[in-house]
Amino acid sequence: MTSISNRLLVDAVLCVERMAFKERERLAEEIHDRQPDLFFSVLALRLHGATLEQIEMVLNLLLVFYKAMKTSGKAWPVISEVVQERCLKRISARVRFIEDLTPQQQAQAISDFIADHPEQQLLAYVFGKFGEQGLLGHRIRDGKDAYAGGAELG
Repeated sequence: MTSISNRLLVDAVLCVERMAFKERERLAEEIHDRQPDLFFSVLALRLHGATLEQIEMVLNLLLVFYKAMKTSGKAWPVISEVVQERCLKRISARVRFIEDLTPQQQAQAISDFIADHPEQQLLAYVFGKFGEQGLLGHRIRDGKDAYAGGAELG
């Protein structure tokens, strides 16, 4: 069973999109207070060569996911660096696997990846956003997957 329903995700997306800058800033401060490692990992993408546009996209994913989780009323455990690193390794391995596939095979692999994930709609949203930006399989300066920071949120 998922923690975030499709309805909660859609509501969170619309809520965050409609927020004024100050509201987004307050939500980011709340995330910083409650999920410091997760928040700083998004900012640290710059150290790995991510562009400001890429960081903004991952930060927006974090805002949306945090808002959805908060609205769900369920407790979101503090995500440690150790947990993030474990997730990042798993996700990066899957990305490396799909890089050499044909577009049709990539689509199937992504579909399978999403189907196997406990929060399917969150991961589908991440893949959709990165696909819109042409970032699927895109590597930043040190060889990290640009989208892995966003995918580990889902």
